[in-house]
Amino acid sequence: MMFEKLKTLADRFQEIDRQLADPQVIADIKGYQALARERASLADTVEAFRCYQDTEVQLAEAKELARVETDPEMADFLTEEVRDLEGTLADLAERLKVLLIPKDELADKDVIAEIRAGTGGDEAAIFAGDLYRMYSRFAESRRWKLEQLSGSPSEMGGFKEVIFSLKGPEVWSAMKFESGVHRVQRVPATESQGRIHTSTATVAILPEAEEVDVQIDPNDLKIDVFRSTGPGGQSVNTTDSAVRVTHKPTGLVVSCQDEKSQLQNKEKALRILRARMLDEARRAQQQAEAAKRRSQVGTGERSEKIRTYNFPQGRVTDHRIGLTLHKLNAILEGDLGELVEALAEEERVRALKEAG
Repeated sequence: MMFEKLKTLADRFQEIDRQLADPQVIADIKGYQALARERASLADTVEAFRCYQDTEVQLAEAKELARVETDPEMADFLTEEVRDLEGTLADLAERLKVLLIPKDELADKDVIAEIRAGTGGDEAAIFAGDLYRMYSRFAESRRWKLEQLSGSPSEMGGFKEVIFSLKGPEVWSAMKFESGVHRVQRVPATESQGRIHTSTATVAILPEAEEVDVQIDPNDLKIDVFRSTGPGGQSVNTTDSAVRVTHKPTGLVVSCQDEKSQLQNKEKALRILRARMLDEARRAQQQAEAAKRRSQVGTGERSEKIRTYNFPQGRVTDHRIGLTLHKLNAILEGDLGELVEALAEEERVRALKEAG
């Protein structure tokens, strides 16, 4: 079964090479780029398959030579070569299994992240601010571009809600595991008795949708404008530049007021709206594919408690994979690499089991 699929992919790869040499295809820029992307997505798998086929031929030849060899010293050499080639073939077979794991269709997407304070009042808002700073530092370390799209600061610091975009290589692949409830256990600065409080913040990671991904009929939108306000209700500006966009068919509502321009706020609101609509469609598809959903590392549901940040013990625990790291300060400074890789590895292991 696996090798039938590999043969099909190799044939497709060869067909793409033939098409890319066709002057008519070259003249069609969009078509050419689409074929080039498809070729790039197949290249590693086809190269490994060809290497596997070559190794199979070498192994068959070595076995035949070993079978007829009469010189003891040469026979020992050939026996060792057969053993090495069998090991190489086994390694290549495992690599091919990994390469055949279905690619995440959102792998190349940028993301829109939403952080909202949960239970815990002012302390929850402060924690939401800590998470925003953590992701900002993580983005800096990965050389991603972060843009705040909307924010509702809390009077005591942090955010009641903050929405931002992240653009760069492998953003979705690294950030997709962050959706869910994050819990913090610490003594708030306002706590005079030294008691540990538990607060939460909810993180939602949405794939950023292009206009081609989500078509929005302008007639389905209700646009309201109002005057921007900041913490405590003070006026941010004296014009009606804030925008509230309501998508009437779904009831989704997005408000943006960070920019002074009404047009800029509307554009940001539509970006968030498209991302939420794509996320809703993706979740509906996942629910329809229950078996596939169970194979994922966590469900990504926003109600699912995924991680605890324990300040008294200086540890962070990811509950989905049972991983505890005693480096809380480093993680809050954006050192998420170890967590991301552990979650990605767990996803790879489960995908391999499912594949085979």
